[in-house]
Amino acid sequence: MNVRVYDIAQIVGGTIEGDSSIKIDRPSKIEEGGAGSITFLGNPKYEQYAYQTTASAIIVPYDWIPKQEQTPVLIRVPDVYSAVATLMEAFNNARSVSLQDREISTLASIDETTSVGKHISVGAYTIIAAGTQIGDFTLIEPQVYIGKNVRIGKSVRLCAGVRIMDDCIIGDHCVIHPNTVIGSDGFGFAPQADGSYKKIPQLGNVIIESFVEIGSNTSIDRGSMGSTIIRKGVKMDNLIQVAHNVEIGENTVIAAQTGIAGSTKIGKNCIIGGQVGFAGHISIADNTSIQGQSGIMSSIKKPKTALFGTPAIAYNDYLKAYSIFRRLPNLDKRIRDLEKRDK
Repeated sequence: MNVRVYDIAQIVGGTIEGDSSIKIDRPSKIEEGGAGSITFLGNPKYEQYAYQTTASAIIVPYDWIPKQEQTPVLIRVPDVYSAVATLMEAFNNARSVSLQDREISTLASIDETTSVGKHISVGAYTIIAAGTQIGDFTLIEPQVYIGKNVRIGKSVRLCAGVRIMDDCIIGDHCVIHPNTVIGSDGFGFAPQADGSYKKIPQLGNVIIESFVEIGSNTSIDRGSMGSTIIRKGVKMDNLIQVAHNVEIGENTVIAAQTGIAGSTKIGKNCIIGGQVGFAGHISIADNTSIQGQSGIMSSIKKPKTALFGTPAIAYNDYLKAYSIFRRLPNLDKRIRDLEKRDK
């Protein structure tokens, strides 16, 4: 992608201060820059770099007032992070496989009963099993495995090494990053009298609705019966475990290393930090926010609750409790000194 500052301002809906004809060919971090790159200032902590960067242009808030001289062209926008997301999407689309370059590799193995849409791309050493349906404009990278009777929508991207197991359903406009497994067996074992465990067959599937993005090395287990469901617009980070029959509501975002035990239902528009652990068979209300490393042991019934800690309690209560906890050694010493004085 090689465009003028003017063109970028049109893409992100910004106004320009400086030379609009300068050419931009890549994004960059503000502390690195480089001629021909564009960067952004979204966090005030990085303002010092706005005066040092060698980037050719910076996306900044409408109301940002420079405190020092700076040389890059400014593109002022109402919401920096939304503008950056739009710009990064444009760069990503520019480097994606074009329609004329899309092809099905001769090194891919596709069962003759597979239904393949228009303008798809299938990489080398990918295997697609019997009865699968693949929608138009879908990109399947090398070494992907797609099991029997899978349904994949249109404009989906399956990155290298993804595994989609039998009977799973993927909606439109989804992105699944490398080495993620959709539809592995749930963790179901029945304890026996002799102390051993008997495996419970997992007969369900996974349903992923449209506009979902799932990070790399994430595992989403099939339902034991019925479905594990990831609703429309969910965004999941890397290294997440979703157990059998979990349901995640629309537009919920989940950071890395979170684990969700079986049959838990998470509501819409929740924000879940990294390394959060959920017990099984609980429900989480819509718009719940959970701080990283929290442990959720029981259902959250009130929407818009903010939680922290293990077991998690109200966010502000946790901060108050933690401020006391940090002072416990000094408080203990004071109590001991007072006891000695009383003697």
